[in-house]
Amino acid sequence: MRYNTLGRTGIKVSEICVGTMTWGSQNTQTEAHGQLNYAFDHGVNFVDTAELYPTTPLSAETYGNTERIIGNWLAARGRRDDVVLATKVAGPGRPYIRDGGPMTPEGIEEALNGSLKRLKTDYVDLYQLHWPNRGHYHFRNAWTYDPSRQDQEHVAADLKAILDKLGELVKAGKVRAIGLSNETAWGTMKMLDLADRYGLPRVATIQNEYNLLYRAYDLDLAELSHHEDVGLLAYSPLAAGLLTGKYLEGAKPAGSRLSINGDLGGRFTPHQEPAVAAYVALAREHGLDPAQMAIAFCLARPFMASVIIGATSMEQLKTDIGGTGITLSQDVMNGIRRLHRLYPAPI
Repeated sequence: MRYNTLGRTGIKVSEICVGTMTWGSQNTQTEAHGQLNYAFDHGVNFVDTAELYPTTPLSAETYGNTERIIGNWLAARGRRDDVVLATKVAGPGRPYIRDGGPMTPEGIEEALNGSLKRLKTDYVDLYQLHWPNRGHYHFRNAWTYDPSRQDQEHVAADLKAILDKLGELVKAGKVRAIGLSNETAWGTMKMLDLADRYGLPRVATIQNEYNLLYRAYDLDLAELSHHEDVGLLAYSPLAAGLLTGKYLEGAKPAGSRLSINGDLGGRFTPHQEPAVAAYVALAREHGLDPAQMAIAFCLARPFMASVIIGATSMEQLKTDIGGTGITLSQDVMNGIRRLHRLYPAPI
């Protein structure tokens, strides 16, 4: 297991991060604790969660349960300082979370205090904004994204107020570092500029989707990562399980995410099938597990801080963590480049 530094914070994290969004719905507390114990026994030190979780499916009844499960593990395990713990404050849109309204300074403090209580800790290592108040192109919104509708003065004031509050929480010792999620290059640069101008906390990471089927980060955000020392925390490195090949030819395994969420958050479309089949065939041609090839590719990207894996079984977890020991050959990388040109945006 290799370790990377989160931005300019000095916080070292394993290149694999344990994702948790199925804990409390698809996974029981016992299963979740088993995953955590296995991961930490194999060099992982980084856990990512959110007040919103679990998400399979999302519901008011299960809201916050994932953090409770992690909190129970932390309390039983002890050694809090050995764990790099990340969580997120939800953005607007869920009526059962602060009436569905946008993030506000008051709402952020309320959300963090709730997370700290559920997690049974007095601080989080990385506190992230789950998605922006303004419009963005993530969650399959690229086809309708139109930033020209955003009010420039309102957005700037909103970001400053949010960063001011995060600065207070850092000074209070409740947060060590801050990060963004489902963010754009402009949004990240604006936050970095505000931090520099006003002596506020600097964004350390961006948690965006990144996988063989969705590589928007390769462009402007990759440049930002290089010049500004803001690493990517890649979520959905297997494209919600598509890249394992388990959904090819209409398969829908019982208990899988596809059987619960319907279209895998908009990823399960006819466009993805030929691309997935091609990547799976490439992996098998070279004697690789398709999931491990997909994870190894993400780990090899120069802007990667950590890859967030999400498993619903111990078998999946072992396979995913096994991706850390694989270096892809030049032939495999050339094959990936060829397929990316053929299928640049299949989801």
